[in-house]
Amino acid sequence: MADHSIPELNGMTPLEYANTPKMDELAAKGTIGMVHTIPDGMKPGSDTANLSVLGYDPRKYYSGRSPLEALSIGVPMKDTDVALRCNFVSLSEEEAAYEERHIIDHSSSEISTEDCAVLLDAVKKELETDRFKFYLGTSYRHCLIWDKGEVVDLVQPHDVLGQVIGDKLPENEMLREMMKKSYDILVNHPINVERKKKGLNPANSCWFWGAGTKPALFPFRDKFGKTGAMISAVDLLKGIAVGTSMKVITVEGATGGLETNYEGKTKAALDVLTKDGYDFVYVHLEGPDEMGHQGSTEKKIAAIQNLDQKVIAPLVKGLEAAGEDFRMLILPDHPTPIELRTHTAENVPYILYDSTNIQNHTWHYNEKEAMATGTLVSEGHKLIEQLLQLA
Repeated sequence: MADHSIPELNGMTPLEYANTPKMDELAAKGTIGMVHTIPDGMKPGSDTANLSVLGYDPRKYYSGRSPLEALSIGVPMKDTDVALRCNFVSLSEEEAAYEERHIIDHSSSEISTEDCAVLLDAVKKELETDRFKFYLGTSYRHCLIWDKGEVVDLVQPHDVLGQVIGDKLPENEMLREMMKKSYDILVNHPINVERKKKGLNPANSCWFWGAGTKPALFPFRDKFGKTGAMISAVDLLKGIAVGTSMKVITVEGATGGLETNYEGKTKAALDVLTKDGYDFVYVHLEGPDEMGHQGSTEKKIAAIQNLDQKVIAPLVKGLEAAGEDFRMLILPDHPTPIELRTHTAENVPYILYDSTNIQNHTWHYNEKEAMATGTLVSEGHKLIEQLLQLA
């Protein structure tokens, strides 16, 4: 949810502009500052950033994005396998050649998993071989396993929205040809014909990226001496949880978009802490990031306000009602500025609140005021040690 100042918001960021009374209250009663979640020289992906927030130094533990998602959906990876993210993207259709098309939408109007299951079956029938296997994920996010593959450098689709794809395609000929053939399979598929009639973006091409090898993560409990659980609609986060032996909690109706089951996520978090006796829960909301990719200021503000009012406020209320002492860390994993529609590696603001150590400040939670404190955690993977009182 971190961003840059926006002229239409009188020079404020979406976080600064949004009505966030609960986060502002926790900021005033706790501590705020900035944290550097992306190690210098690494790409600002949700993979590296969330590993960092969870306390795993990406320089040590990162082996690629897609392998983490493969863990989440139960893909059996061999040590010689390479996993790739397989997005269903929306390409323009008026050009004659595939290479001349441009990316309209990296998420195909946040297409449903149900529609994607049908589309992926069509792709598998034509393209799957002993060497390349496709696996269904969530919404537009799926997985391709390449037997004895190569970790090739591939372009993230959300980094090139609106751009012609010719020089963004894989250098590897097999991958490039599969992407081109996927367009021919999908462009006139009945699901896409119906989507266009409804004014939705068609999922008319596969896009491969995020290649990596089988990850080797250390169990969260062994690392920190705490039991942990993960609540997210996103396979990447679930995969990190599987790799770190955290409990994965699936919430019905959680989508990873603006319209998600906020109440269900909040209840699941309260239950795992107050009823199941877990020490730590990671509640992940993808909405602010997705709205940043869409370039929608209005929807990003709505996503931030939903986080404040539908997740953080009832979580605090529920923990207080249960008579629990607790600490809460609130932060974005990385910025997704509206003007850029992709991730950056800039520092992000955080709140650290301790119900047993109430402070008395006047600050609010936003980038400007967090920066003004002068507090900077330069190694993002160490911030969680403050939450868990290990530092």
